[in-house]
Amino acid sequence: MRYSQIQMTRFVAIIGLAFAASALIATLYGCQKQEGPAQKVGKGIDQGAAKAGQQIEKAGHSVQNAAKGEQRP
Repeated sequence: MRYSQIQMTRFVAIIGLAFAASALIATLYGCQKQEGPAQKVGKGIDQGAAKAGQQIEKAGHSVQNAAKGEQRP
């Protein structure tokens, strides 16, 4: 059975579209960058600052409680 010109063109278009979609997905997957050393250090600094902030807040509550005469065990 022979394909007509329109059927063959449609088939080629579908194959081309599938190839283009596959290439796009592969490109986007490959473009994800790994963290560099500066980003890792920055995240560490952010985490350290967050922990320090929590400790400062905890100390502030302790000072307020001491001023009110409350004692923590």
